Amino acid sequence: MRELMRTNDPVLLSYVEALLTEVGIDVTVLDVNMSILEGSLGVLPRRAMVAEHHLPKAIKVLQDADLDQWLSDDARR
Repeated sequence: MRELMRTNDPVLLSYVEALLTEVGIDVTVLDVNMSILEGSLGVLPRRAMVAEHHLPKAIKVLQDADLDQWLSDDARR
C-alpha cells in the first residue's frame, strides 16, 4: 500500500474515495479513529492508501479532478 494523500477534510476524502472507486481503485483510509480521538485539531490527518500497482492511475485521477495539490510526498516520488 502507498499513501496517496493526507487530509483532515472528511468531505474531500469522501470525494476522492468516490472518484477512485468509480474507476475500480480500492481505497483504504487509515487513522480515522485516531483523527477523531485527537479532536480534529489537525495533528493526525487521515491517510488515503492505494495498492502499489494502482498508484499511477490514482494519481492521474486526482490530477484530472484538479486535486493534485493534495497528493502526498510519498505519491509524488
